[in-house]
Amino acid sequence: MLTQREIVSTLEMLKNENLDVRTVTLGVSLLDCAGSDLTQVRQRVADRICRLAGELVPVCERIGQKYGIPVVNKRVAVSPIGVVAAALEPAEMVELAHTLDAVAREINVDFIGGFSALVEKGLARGDRSLIAAIPEALATTERLCASVNVASTRAGINMDAVLLMGQTIKRAAELTADRDGAACTKLCVFANIPEDIPFMAGAYLGIGEADAVINVGVSGPGVVKKAIDRALAANPGMDLGDISELIKRTAYKVTRVGELIGREVAQQLQIRFGVVDLSLAPTPNVGDSVGEIFQSLGLLAIGVPGTTAALALLNDAIKKGGAFASARVGGLSGAFIPVSEDLNISEAARNKHLCIEKLEAMTSVCSVGLDMVAIPGDTSAETISAIMADEMAIGVINNKTTATRLIPVPGKKAGDHAVFGGLMGHSTIIPVNNAAGDNPFIRRGGLIPAPIHSLRN
Repeated sequence: MLTQREIVSTLEMLKNENLDVRTVTLGVSLLDCAGSDLTQVRQRVADRICRLAGELVPVCERIGQKYGIPVVNKRVAVSPIGVVAAALEPAEMVELAHTLDAVAREINVDFIGGFSALVEKGLARGDRSLIAAIPEALATTERLCASVNVASTRAGINMDAVLLMGQTIKRAAELTADRDGAACTKLCVFANIPEDIPFMAGAYLGIGEADAVINVGVSGPGVVKKAIDRALAANPGMDLGDISELIKRTAYKVTRVGELIGREVAQQLQIRFGVVDLSLAPTPNVGDSVGEIFQSLGLLAIGVPGTTAALALLNDAIKKGGAFASARVGGLSGAFIPVSEDLNISEAARNKHLCIEKLEAMTSVCSVGLDMVAIPGDTSAETISAIMADEMAIGVINNKTTATRLIPVPGKKAGDHAVFGGLMGHSTIIPVNNAAGDNPFIRRGGLIPAPIHSLRN
């Protein structure tokens, strides 16, 4: 139970600090919907999702109103479609994508994730079909999200898949050139993808998960910033150890709120409760920025020297506080740095405080990686693949999750502005070294072997 002091503190968070439950995501297993007949697969998939998720939005809204805590996004994540629809051709995969999108509209969820493939060790037929379908599927749907895991610490990096994903991203951008390559905003490429992510675009229901599960994503960058500002105003001499403790305690309270909402949603839907993912996930709204936390810590802007150390402190404190508050912390849990989705980070990119190389360095300590990064439209597929390969290497060697959401904006160059709309925000396009150049290294393909520390049993 919350103490009286915790209740007062939480009420203050709700009133002035943008505290919310960022997402309640219902995971739905579709494994027994598999088949080779497209019509039957589409019908089984639609029926299953509607039956389990039909009441998700009304239940979340009722519980949010009951506690005065808004549930901002209601989402569904399904089993990897590369497995469920393994017998289908790429064109049939696109039709299944349209079914998923239509179901998402019918039950009124914001996004549906799981148009996904797990190819860290090799590409099966269904994986190839799904990846071939991704550009058209994302270009012709509104609420569908896709993810592909191309590397893991156990398996290494599948460079054939990395090259294929570079080509896929280029094609997806071209098909939505009139929207600044918006299809790419709904596509994540991962190393070490968790099976229980509630945040899009990476969300899917892992093979080892139950038939249905509720996972909650709690954000709160505004809460953390205000807590730091108040503490430093009262005690300007606080050192970084003291600030870490403060962030940890704040994360604890935010996680308790998320678990309260998640467990009640699960109880009312009669579905198993999964995890709380405590990730500082910003939005384009003023006061809801991860970048502003770095300024509260004393940095000129995110991206200047000291940023990686500050992010390491922030990420670790969030994980410690969240882990203490809940028996089931999972997903990504840490700090996101999505460039276009955070006004402050986008501004740092515009002012050239933040470059792609610094973002890559920050990946070694953050939750995800090169997230929502707009790059020049003439960046070649090989260069995109090379950027992804570097990111995957950080994840594989450090035994952590890393990912990319790269958006090559057709017809635009470094310094131009790209607008993706809504939650996806907007950003200055960041220059890329040797953007349109040749890269024989990437074309060699094959598997970069797993590091020796992967042999742990």
